[in-house]
This record gives sequence, structure tokens and C-alpha cells, in this order.
Amino acid sequence: MEKVEHIVLEQEKSARIDKIISGLNPDWSRTQVQQWIKDGQVLVNGQAVKTNYKCNINDQIEIIIPEPEVLDVIAEEMDLDIYYEDEDCLVVNKPKGMVVHPAAGHATGTLVNGLMAHCKDLSGINGVLRPGIVHRIDKDTSGLLMVAKNDMAHESLVNQLVEKTVTRKYLAVVHGNIAHDYGTIDAPIGRDPKDRQSMTVIDNGKHAVTHFHVLERFKDFTLVECRLETGRTHQIRVHMKYIGYPLAGDPKYGPRKTLNLNGQALHAAVLGFNHPRTGEYLEFEAPLPESYEQLLVKLRNNH
Repeated sequence: MEKVEHIVLEQEKSARIDKIISGLNPDWSRTQVQQWIKDGQVLVNGQAVKTNYKCNINDQIEIIIPEPEVLDVIAEEMDLDIYYEDEDCLVVNKPKGMVVHPAAGHATGTLVNGLMAHCKDLSGINGVLRPGIVHRIDKDTSGLLMVAKNDMAHESLVNQLVEKTVTRKYLAVVHGNIAHDYGTIDAPIGRDPKDRQSMTVIDNGKHAVTHFHVLERFKDFTLVECRLETGRTHQIRVHMKYIGYPLAGDPKYGPRKTLNLNGQALHAAVLGFNHPRTGEYLEFEAPLPESYEQLLVKLRNNH
């Protein structure tokens, strides 16, 4: 464990503490510093503070830098579908049925296990169990994910998500026939007070916006493209249920009588972002998995 001390200078007066600390060492990202503050590893004049604390001249800052945690996630050789990779980030096409990162009951077989065998360098910002993971998609959702290989890339990609500049388009098959071609769902999402395992549209939830565009109509179903403006847990599944068109095959939010697809018909088809180092805009598209293509053929034949 290492201890670093800093006395706030006149030119740093009124600056946020996380900004001051991250400026002390180029290897310390702001996100990492904010985690140290939340964990009580930063003291100002002997007291713990919040991440938005504004410093005064001569404040005595003490930073206790924790020992790096040893990753106890097992690296597993997997045949990953990598769409792009360089020294900073990679884009992977996750198959349906794969969990993104280890958790209770899923210590192995996750995307993170495969990534750790594939590349030895992943950003540690998100902790031991989620190295490099910037955003997630559900176990039974297939498609594109971006992964950070260092803290600089992680911070850039997270900021792009916050600033809503990342392109994320999903293809979904929903129950019912949506009459209009385009729509926007702007409805806050939070934990369902009646079922803590589920999310729902709720007044005190987090701001959530989904834009949708009808691509094809079938007899009892509609194929839609959903573009995420925000990225809440289960956002598309919750929003489409909220407007009366739940996802086909969805065991949690779909109707009791739905298609037997081993999970919701949802695919993260398009992912675009600015490269963390060069700023160049990159965009990738993953075709529908074969099982979804077969589903569409079946729905067209029943039309």
C-alpha cells in the first residue's frame, strides 16, 4: 500500500478533488480516483469527502493507493468472434446464451473468461470480475460489445456513453403489429418494487430513451430496430413491454404465451464510437444469428 500527500495550491482552489488527484499522476484515471474516494481511500484534512468536493487552499489531501487486486477469474481459451482489435480496445460479437462477466453461479464460461485468455491487458477500472467491460448486454441477447484494454480507453468509452455519442442499434422481434413506422419511448426505468429481480417504468427511475423504427411487419409480430439513447438495465425489453409490444421469447417481460426461443429475440447489430486514442469514428455491424434469420423466415411464411 502506498500513501501520497498533496497540499492544495492557490491555482487549484475550488477545483473538484477528483480532478486535482487525477492530475497528479498520468496513470490515475478520473474514474479510478472517484472509486478511491468512494472507498474512503482519500482523506481531506483527515476526513473522508465526496467525489464532487471542491478544494480550498492548503487543504491537506491524503491518498491511500490500494494494492492491485489479484484477478482470480480463470482465463479460458474460447473461439471469440472479434470484429476489431488494437492496443486500446476491441469489439466482440457475443453469442446468445453467454454471460458477459462472472457472478454468483457463473464463475466460468463468461465472455470475460474468454477475453482474459485472448488478451493479457484489460482495463482494471471495473474491478476484478469485470475487467475491460464498459457496457453489457444480457445473457440471451447476442451482438456487439466494446471492451477497453487500458484505463485511458475505458474512461473515454464510458464518457462517450454518458455523452450519448455511442451508436447502439438493436434488432428485436416484438409481439403485435406496431401501426406507426417510427417512435420514441421516453420513460424512466428503475427496480420493480414488486419484483426486485426485474426492472420497470417507474416515476423515480433513471432517465431512459429508446428510439424505434419498424423494419418489417408479420401476422402477429413486428421486426423493429431500436436505437439506445441511454443504456439502462433491460431498457429495450422494459420499454417495448411498456408500450404494449413485448419482445418475442422474453421469459421475464414477455407474455406467458410467447415463442420458444430460449430467451428474447434481441440482437445488438450496430455499434459505433470514437476511437479513444485517435478520435476516429468506427462503426461495426454484426448480421443476425442464424437462429434469428430462421425465425424471420418462419414469420414470413406464416404471414
